[in-house]
Amino acid sequence: MKNALQVARPTACWPPPQLLMTPVLGTGCNVWAAGLVAALPSSNSPAPGRQPQAAGRHLCLNLLTFHTPFMRTLTRRLLGIALLVWSAQLAAAQTPAAPAATGSLTGTVLDSLSRQPVAYATVVLLPPAPGDKPITGVAADDQGHFALTKLGAGTFRLRASYVGYGTRTRTVVVGVGATAVGNVLLPTAAQALGEAVVVGTKPVVEVRPDRLIYNADQDVSNAGGTAQDVLRKAPLLAVDGDGNVKMRGSANFKVLVNNKPSPTLARNLAEALKSIPAEQIQSVEVITTPSAKYDGEGTAGIINIVLKKGVNQGVNGRVGASSGNRNSNFNSALNFKKGKIGFTSSASAGAWYNPGQFSRERLGYSTPGTDTLRQNGSVYNKGGWYYGTVGLDYDPAEHHSISLAGSVNGYGGNTTQDLLNRYTSPISANNQLFSRDTKNIFTGLNVEGTGTYTRTFAQARKEWSVLGQYALNTGTFGYDFDQYNNSTFPLEPGAANYRERSRGRTPGHEFTFQSDFTQPFGDKKTLEMGLKAIFRRTGSVATVDGLTPGQTSDFVPLAGRATDFSYAQDVQAAYATYGFGVGKKLTASLGGRVERTALSAEFRATNSPPFSQHYITPLPNGNARYAFSDATSLRFAYSRRITRPFIDFLNPFVDRSDPKNISFGNPELSPELTDSYELGYSTAIKTTTLNAALSVRHTGNAIEQVRYSTTNPDAPLPPGVVPDPSVTVQTFANVAANTFYQFNVNFSAKPTPKWDLSISPDVQYVVRRSPALNTRRQGFASGVNVNTSYKLNKGFTVQGFVFASTPMPEIQGTGPANLYYQMGVKKTLLKDKADLTLNFGSPFNSYWPYRNTTTTALFDERSEYRAYQRSFRLNFSYRFGQAAGQPKQRKSINNDDTKSGGGKQGG
Repeated sequence: MKNALQVARPTACWPPPQLLMTPVLGTGCNVWAAGLVAALPSSNSPAPGRQPQAAGRHLCLNLLTFHTPFMRTLTRRLLGIALLVWSAQLAAAQTPAAPAATGSLTGTVLDSLSRQPVAYATVVLLPPAPGDKPITGVAADDQGHFALTKLGAGTFRLRASYVGYGTRTRTVVVGVGATAVGNVLLPTAAQALGEAVVVGTKPVVEVRPDRLIYNADQDVSNAGGTAQDVLRKAPLLAVDGDGNVKMRGSANFKVLVNNKPSPTLARNLAEALKSIPAEQIQSVEVITTPSAKYDGEGTAGIINIVLKKGVNQGVNGRVGASSGNRNSNFNSALNFKKGKIGFTSSASAGAWYNPGQFSRERLGYSTPGTDTLRQNGSVYNKGGWYYGTVGLDYDPAEHHSISLAGSVNGYGGNTTQDLLNRYTSPISANNQLFSRDTKNIFTGLNVEGTGTYTRTFAQARKEWSVLGQYALNTGTFGYDFDQYNNSTFPLEPGAANYRERSRGRTPGHEFTFQSDFTQPFGDKKTLEMGLKAIFRRTGSVATVDGLTPGQTSDFVPLAGRATDFSYAQDVQAAYATYGFGVGKKLTASLGGRVERTALSAEFRATNSPPFSQHYITPLPNGNARYAFSDATSLRFAYSRRITRPFIDFLNPFVDRSDPKNISFGNPELSPELTDSYELGYSTAIKTTTLNAALSVRHTGNAIEQVRYSTTNPDAPLPPGVVPDPSVTVQTFANVAANTFYQFNVNFSAKPTPKWDLSISPDVQYVVRRSPALNTRRQGFASGVNVNTSYKLNKGFTVQGFVFASTPMPEIQGTGPANLYYQMGVKKTLLKDKADLTLNFGSPFNSYWPYRNTTTTALFDERSEYRAYQRSFRLNFSYRFGQAAGQPKQRKSINNDDTKSGGGKQGG
C-alpha cells in the first residue's frame, strides 16, 4: 500500500502544499513550511530566471526515493535546512514588487430565512478553486458584521459558516479600497443537504453564543394560542397552571418585546402574556448571558419575544381567527414599503376562560396544641384583551434612518372563587366554619411611543443612534366578597354575615432616553459604548369598605385599610464593551456597566415618613469564545447583574381577599446582586446541533416571597392584623443567599428531510440559605423539553410537544412538578396562502395538579391547584401580498432593569 509521500504530486506552486503538509515533515517544519508557502511568489509570477515548478518537481521525485526510517528522518532535517537557505536566496533576488495590500471586504452574515444577524459567524478568504487553505479570516461581531482588511487585489472566494448552519461560498473581487459584498445568507442546517442548498424551514430550536432561540413560527401547535402557550415550549422556561413563568428555575428575569420593555409585562406578566397572539410571534430568545449593553436587571437572564415584521417592498399581511374551549382570538397585520418609507401594523383581540380547583391543608403548632386549617374551592378565570402596533420607518438619505413605533395593549378580566373554610383549634371556642364567594377584578392599559434616529457611516460597523420612549401604564384592581358563617356553601347575597369590597388603581408613567455608539478598529476590534436614563413614576391608591348587616346600613370605609402610595425610580447608566480577536480562533469581549439608582416613596394614607435611597452599582462582564472549527466552539462568560424590586413587590396594600392568607408588599426592599458564570460547548454535524452548558449563579441578599404565622414574634404584621394562629401573612424580603448549579443540553436534529426533532434536558442543584429564617434548603431539580414535527404529503404537518419537570426546592418548601403536552395537525390550503390547524392540549388527562409545600417552625402546609389543561383549538389563517423580505435592523429601547417576577402578584 502506498503511503502519503508516494502519492504526492507536484502542484501549481512550489513547494506543493500537499507535500509540505504530509507526515514526511515534522510538526515544527509543517508550521514553518506553511508560512513559507504564503511568502513565496505565485507560480503565475515567477522570479526572472527561476523555475520554481521544475525545481519543486525535481525535489519531489528525489524525495520519493527515500523509504527507510533513517532516510526519512534525515530527509526531514535536510529539507528544512534546504528550504530555509532557498527562501533566503529567493527573498534576496531582484523580484518585482507585489501589489500593495490596500483592499478590504465588508459585509454582514444573515440567516437566510429570518434575515436576522448570525452573530460570531466565521468568515474566511480562500484562493480561487481548487485550493481551500484560508488566506485570512475573521469572526463576525454580534450583529453579523465583518471586515477583512489589508488584502491584495485579485479574485478570491469568500466563505461564511457557523454552528447549526450550512456553509456559503461566493466569488469576490478585491480592488483598491473598500469593497462591500452586502449580505451573506447562511442556510440553516435544515436547509443544507449535501453540497446543494435547498429551500427549507428553520429548526424549532436554534443555538447562539449567548442565547437559545425557539422559532415559534415553525411550531404548528401554536396556531390560535397566545404568548403564554408559546413560552411553555421555549427551552429553559416553565409555565405553571396559573400562568406564572420561571426561567432556569427562577422568577427573576426580564421580558422584552422586540428588544423593548413592556411595563404591562413587568406589572402582571401572567395576565399580559394572554394578550399577545401566537400568530404574531416569530421567535422567543432565551438570553442566558446578556452583555453590558443590556440593562443590568434579570439575574436569571432575559426573555425576548420577537414579533413578526413587515416586508421590503409591496403590500402584505395576514388575517386569522381561532376558537376553542380555553381561548379564542382574531388577529391581523398589514405592512408595506414604498421607496424610502416602510409601514407595519397589527391588530388583534381575544378572550380566555380557564377553570380550576384548589385545596389547602395547614397544621399550626402552638402551646395549646395543633390546629388544622382546611380550605377548598373552585376558581374560574375569564377576560378579554386587545393589542395593536404601528410602525413607520423613513430613510431620508444614505446612512440616515428614522423610526417611529407605537403600541397599545389592554386587558381586563375577573376571577370568581368559591371558598369553603374549616378551622379546628385545640380551643373549641376558636373553631371556624364559613364559606366565601369572592370576585377579583383587574384591568391593565399600556400605551407606548418610541422614536429612533440611526446614523451609519461609510466605515463598516460604525454606528450612532439616539432613542426616546414614553410609556403610559395604568391598571386597576379590586375584589368583592360575601361571607356566610357556619355554612358549607354560599347563600343568596342578602344572607351574608359580612361583605367587603376594595377598589384600587396603579397609575404609571415612564420616560427613557438612550444613546449608543459603535466604533470598529480594524477587522477584529470593536468598541461599543452608550448612555441611558430612565425616569419612572408609579404608585398605588386603594380603598377598602365593609358592610356588616345589623351594624351598618351600607358600605363604610374601614379605618387603617386604605392605601395611598407613590413611588419614583430614576436610573442612569453608562456602559462600554470592547470586543477583540486573538488569532484566528479566539474572540473575546470585556465590558462593564455602571448604574446609579435613586428611589423615593411617600405613604400618604398612613402618615409614615417618606423613604429615599441612592446607590451606585458597577456591573462587569466578559466572555471568550474559542472556535475549534467552523462547527465546534467553546465559550466562557461571566456577568454581574442587579435586581431592583418593582411596584408589585413594594406596594404596601394589604390584600385580605382570603382572610386566612393575607398578602402585602414591602417598600423597604433592597436590591440584590447576582454573579453568573457559564461554560458552553457547541458543535454541529450536518443537520444535527448540540449545545451543552454548565452554569453557576450566586445571589446574595436575595429577594424571596416568604410566609409567616401571625403568632411569630418576628413576623412583619401590617396595620390592623393581630396575632391569630389561623392566619398567615405573605410578603417579600431580603432574607436568603441562593446558588444554582445547572447543566443543560439542547439537541436539535433533522433525522430525515421531513422530520425535525429538538430535545432540551436540564438538571439543577439548588442551595438556598437564610439565617433570618434559620433555614437551609438544597436539592436537585430537573426538566425536559421535547418538540418534534413531521411533514406529510399533500400539505399536511403534524407536531408534538412535551414539557415535564420535577419539584424545585424553595426557601420555605418545594415548588410544583409540571407536565404539559400538546399535539396538532396543519393543512396548507389555497396555494400555500392559508393554513387550517387543529390543536389538542393534554388530551389524556383533564387537569394537572400543581402541588406546593411550605414548612416553618410554626406551621406546615400542603396546597394543590388543579389546572384544567385539556383543550382543543381550531385556527384558520390567510396570508396575502408579497412574501416577507429583509427588514432593516433598527435600534430599540431595552428597559430590563426592574425585577418583575414570573407571574401575577397581589394588589
